[in-house]
Amino acid sequence: MTDLAAFAKKTNVKYFMISYTDLFGGQRAKLVPAAAISDMQADGAGFAGFATWLDMTPAYPDMLAVPDPDTVIQLPWKPEVAWVAANCVMEGQEVAQAPRNVLRRLVAEAAEQGLRVKTGVEAEFFLLTPEGDKISDPSDTAAKPCYDQQAVMRRYDVISEICDYMLDLGWGPYQNDHEDANGQFEMNWEFDDALVTADRHSFFKFMVKSVAEKHGLRATFMPKPIEGLTGNGCHAHISVWSTDGKTNAFAGDGGGQVGEVGLSMDGGHFLGGIMTHATAMAAITNPTVNSYKRLNAPVTLSGATWAPNTVTWTGNNRTHMVRVPGPGRFELRLPDGAANPYLLQAAIIAAGLSGLKTNADPGKRHDIDMYAEGHTVKDAVKLPLNLLDAIRAFEADQGFTTAMGAEFSAAYAKMKRKEWDSFVSHFSAWEREHTLDI
Repeated sequence: MTDLAAFAKKTNVKYFMISYTDLFGGQRAKLVPAAAISDMQADGAGFAGFATWLDMTPAYPDMLAVPDPDTVIQLPWKPEVAWVAANCVMEGQEVAQAPRNVLRRLVAEAAEQGLRVKTGVEAEFFLLTPEGDKISDPSDTAAKPCYDQQAVMRRYDVISEICDYMLDLGWGPYQNDHEDANGQFEMNWEFDDALVTADRHSFFKFMVKSVAEKHGLRATFMPKPIEGLTGNGCHAHISVWSTDGKTNAFAGDGGGQVGEVGLSMDGGHFLGGIMTHATAMAAITNPTVNSYKRLNAPVTLSGATWAPNTVTWTGNNRTHMVRVPGPGRFELRLPDGAANPYLLQAAIIAAGLSGLKTNADPGKRHDIDMYAEGHTVKDAVKLPLNLLDAIRAFEADQGFTTAMGAEFSAAYAKMKRKEWDSFVSHFSAWEREHTLDI
């Protein structure tokens, strides 16, 4: 275990950011001087949970964020500061609703079954003006801007700086590109254990926003920040291994349609769990009102939303919710940029383990273009049309909520219903424009 005081002395770090993520994906931190880090490493930094998006009241005792010292990262853009992920504790007990704790419990549950879930994420983002109301590059206007080499080079200073930092951190970044929407980018790094990926995903969002601000820009992972353009996805690539990390439990010929695309029987059942619980998962993978502007969007300027709206799976075909691009893994295309890094991974593991437990059948593989021919699949389950539908599906899926944890699930549903109530009580300009003269 890393001694944070020794780390500070060796690296000349002056401050530590002890960070945790709340239910809505908000990144919360206290800035702790290195001189005080030994006590904080032992006991944690104190927070009032009610002051963040957690289901607590002001009467609750202090919540302590106890740093996980092995996650420490010296900020590449401000080396005198180090970031460290923390686990939330209250009165000696882990806070069951805290997202990182939810994921850690499910990782341990998988390990008890001899399984090690590994994932990678594709976290898309836009670079906007500081006000957040328009694309920052006025020349980025192509109808099909994906992979535009001129556009990516106009943002070279931002993208290369972030990629250089990932290289220095040893994440194994391997490609960066301009994505399908004007002003949108994607950066990829190597897959790893689900908890490692979640920590890196959390830090990546912090890093991208920080570097963008340094360059006078604003980065957003909002699912649909610009009307008419492709939204920000956060596709997850999933495989399951033996606990020693040497044997891919997903790879093989499981027979039938899953075997044809290189998935083992266990891989098929894990996929079956994802398919079974997909509508409930949407409350986590697509957690905001705005998320459903991406999922159920009309055709975008580029010609495709690149987002699913039905619970279907396929081989190497990007028009479905799940695609199997090669043997031994699959890609979940449901999540968006608002997904909580820890809850996203937890939901994948919870649904997958449920599928293994029940020998879940993923259903028929469809290899058609779902955007052009989706209407021909009469029995395809539809994804939720809005956040309220997703919350209702989440609450109705007892198998999934139990797997995620009863205390977490109750807290999450309660907080999300409050968010929905806040949205529907808001009076919009659209309402006035369409009903003032009725």
